[in-house]
Amino acid sequence: QVQLVESGGGLVQAGGSLRLSCAASGRTFSNYAMGWFRQAPGKERDFVSGISWGGDIIKYADSVKGRVTISRDNAKNKVYPQMNNLKPEDTAVYYCAASTWVASPMESWEYEYWGQGTQVTVSS
Repeated sequence: QVQLVESGGGLVQAGGSLRLSCAASGRTFSNYAMGWFRQAPGKERDFVSGISWGGDIIKYADSVKGRVTISRDNAKNKVYPQMNNLKPEDTAVYYCAASTWVASPMESWEYEYWGQGTQVTVSS
């Protein structure tokens, strides 16, 4: 079993930055891929970014490419998406997820474990 806890969300003005964090516990962190998804009200949960077990494969959604940088610290069992130049359309609940069986997952069904989410609100 893996437990995931997100933090770092909040209210920010357009053009601002936030650094989210996801703390993992329960299994060997370096054995699973990590991802971030977001869900705005009335919309589906969408992939934002993902990083493989060893950090050598990184993927971004086109909507955030160039504005989000994901990294992981296996010694601290944490994964961080640094989000810059935020836009009002980035407003959503952001979820951290873990996959123990896919090296570089981008689909929500490929992830087995999910956090509770952290709200990000970008004002115009």
